Amino acid sequence: MATANMKAVKRRIKSVESTKQITKAMELVASSKLRKAKERAEAAQPYFHTLYETMCDISSDKLMQSMFVSKQLRKVSLLIIIAGDRGLAGGFNHNVLKLAESRAREIEADGREVKILAIGKKSIEYFEKRNYNVVKKYFGIFDSTPQEVLAEISQYIISQMKMQEIGSVELVYTTFVSTLTQEPMHVNVIPIETVPKGNGPHGVTIYEPSPEELFDGLVPLYLSGMVYSAIVDSYASELAARRNAMENATDNADEMISTLSLQYNRARQAQITQELTEIVSGSMRGK
Repeated sequence: MATANMKAVKRRIKSVESTKQITKAMELVASSKLRKAKERAEAAQPYFHTLYETMCDISSDKLMQSMFVSKQLRKVSLLIIIAGDRGLAGGFNHNVLKLAESRAREIEADGREVKILAIGKKSIEYFEKRNYNVVKKYFGIFDSTPQEVLAEISQYIISQMKMQEIGSVELVYTTFVSTLTQEPMHVNVIPIETVPKGNGPHGVTIYEPSPEELFDGLVPLYLSGMVYSAIVDSYASELAARRNAMENATDNADEMISTLSLQYNRARQAQITQELTEIVSGSMRGK
């Protein structure tokens, strides 16, 4: 009985060791990719933050009229939802998808229709299974996001707004706070918010040929920039989450191996003690 138990524990140890090798390898891969992904995310932030401020500044012109800043009733909302292509990243996919679904329900409860532009296999699978209207889907674009994909997304949004098929655009993704912290985010993309100018002194900007033409000309760049910034931020978050999850899994495997090894040694010790007892008993009977 003790021998059978020892064999079972030994098989379990080998199984956990194999799993540990996988989790350790995945942790190292995520760590090696994370540095580059963080650099991409950090490099994108200043440019697109400035672009966003510029768009808000132009839209604050009282004489400017544009469908991208109009506050009219918007019956159809497009949700751009970014999740990962793979799992094994802790709560990364779960958290962002739950936030997106919660936002979609809020829109529907308000009597409006929801369309989904899903980026990442997990996002596509999640919303297709729940019978949402997934109008566009992209995956396999996180390592190197093609410019043509960004241009396609921005042109799709603009054409849909011109045809009045959608009225507002919202973005749900995960932002990278630190290696240990990633937070799901919800951002309104369109209508673009106007920034009221204060009563204090400020410069007067003259736009040529006109604020409307300049604003509408920058909208494709603004949309592709917002999506790109969210994609690289989300990818860095995914890698950090996967690294943390695999590190924890590796630590748990070490702890389990230690516990199983202790069980194995105790079973082996019990077997040796039993054998010695049998030898001594047999020797005593022989006398």
